[in-house]
Amino acid sequence: MIKSLVPTSIAPPFARYAHGVSADATAGIVVTSGQLGLATDGTVPDGAEAQALLCFGNIDAILAEAGTSREQVLRINAYVTGREHMAGYMKARDTWLADVDHLPASTLVIVSGFTRPEFVVEVEVMAALPEA
Repeated sequence: MIKSLVPTSIAPPFARYAHGVSADATAGIVVTSGQLGLATDGTVPDGAEAQALLCFGNIDAILAEAGTSREQVLRINAYVTGREHMAGYMKARDTWLADVDHLPASTLVIVSGFTRPEFVVEVEVMAALPEA
């Protein structure tokens, strides 16, 4: 069982995430590499929201390959190349988490750039594997 940890004794999270997450008796953990907004045809869409949606789509595929899903995500680490990209990223993240029962822990960091200048978002997650 995964439980969001949001103590009432501290300030609430800024957005749709939890301060912490606990997981009971999982069979293991899946950690993804950072995913960029790169389509299978090699194109990179403009804008943080479109790129983040591709990142989360890639993450869905990786989690499915491991036998788990976004329902089991414990933590999201995301990186954007400027404050102007935060809102687009957060909209995509919130859409991706809309039907998830618990909220994962989340960190969003502004970085100076990625390997190619057209990339403005990168996302990685840690998820629990369900018990067998």
